[in-house]
Amino acid sequence: MNALTSTFAMTSAVAVGFFALSAAVANAFEPSEPITAETLLEVAEMTRIANAIDSAVDAKNWDVARSYFTDTIDVDFTSLVGGEPATIPADALIAGWSGNLSAEKTSFHLRGNHDVVFTSEDSAVMHSHGYAWNRMERGALEENGGNDLWEVWGTYEHSFVQTDAGWKVDGMTFNATAQRGNAFVRDTPGS
Repeated sequence: MNALTSTFAMTSAVAVGFFALSAAVANAFEPSEPITAETLLEVAEMTRIANAIDSAVDAKNWDVARSYFTDTIDVDFTSLVGGEPATIPADALIAGWSGNLSAEKTSFHLRGNHDVVFTSEDSAVMHSHGYAWNRMERGALEENGGNDLWEVWGTYEHSFVQTDAGWKVDGMTFNATAQRGNAFVRDTPGS
């Protein structure tokens, strides 16, 4: 495959992923509620928390990442890894992340289009779009797939509850709409 064909194939894959994401997002999000003077600070705080989780994960600051969750959390990453949604200790979620994203593997998470809907005075749901990549040099070895990068696009749903310590995440769902790259990088814990 020459460079032009390779570039065309990569551009086509991204375009297909974008259109799949657009179609999924159009069906995933309910109309948003207007932000009012009463909800402005709460919406800003929930947006900050969702972004801060990503930043803490990328920095491998697991204590900070853990601080944004309640003790128990409903998780659903089945669109990415199969299985069933589960209710687990937040410590187990962080242990899973830290085990997969150890020093050898770098990650980058980016989210946008945050949309918060209050479900009660003390609870809310945030929908957002997400993009992430993992990079691991070992993936570039021919026997490991020959590519050091894996990427994914999708939508997130974070459920929030108001606690004595402020807003905390008590549920997190990721709906993958497109991914590309080396599954070895995604699935292999760093050393």
